[in-house]
Amino acid sequence: MNVTISILKHTILIGLVFLASGVQAQKIEINTVESSVNWTGKKLTGEHTGTLSFVKGEMVLNKKKLTGGVFEIDMNSIICTDIQDKKSNVRLIDHLKSDDFFSVRTNPISRLEITKVQHLQGDEYSITGNLTIKGTTQAITFPATVMVTRGLVTAKAQLTFDRSKYNIKFGSNSFFENLGDEMIYDDIDLVIQLTGQIPVRN
Repeated sequence: MNVTISILKHTILIGLVFLASGVQAQKIEINTVESSVNWTGKKLTGEHTGTLSFVKGEMVLNKKKLTGGVFEIDMNSIICTDIQDKKSNVRLIDHLKSDDFFSVRTNPISRLEITKVQHLQGDEYSITGNLTIKGTTQAITFPATVMVTRGLVTAKAQLTFDRSKYNIKFGSNSFFENLGDEMIYDDIDLVIQLTGQIPVRN
């Protein structure tokens, strides 16, 4: 009898904890149209810039503070914004989609999953997550700001990843020597902007 009561109390306690956490935590779906990724890739003789779009994503908030999230990026959506000549622009995009770079045909989705969130002060955070590109996953830490205003959640993060860690070898002095003016730097800079609306509860 005492064992049964003990089990019952334990079950009720687990249920209450789960219920409480469910009430506090909110999953906010991002607006994939208004959210974006801006990229910058640099080489010895200059740089290229462009954008990527999200397939889907969600931010997890607890008492209006970021606690987690997961986001998927459509690699087929890659655009170059700095090359005005149409043929040159298409040539670069096709090259970026090829196996020399992101192997988009076999790896159409890149993914960022938040694994740790440190709230610093105000709207400032330090985020750690797993970034998956070209089938390879690496941990990455970066700063971010998250604001909640009248139910609208906006977030901005700036991060840099080393493409050589994702087996992207073309023009990299991590894999090849004596590249001269053909060298492309390994670091790729991303500026991620997210927008989502907290759902209204009936």
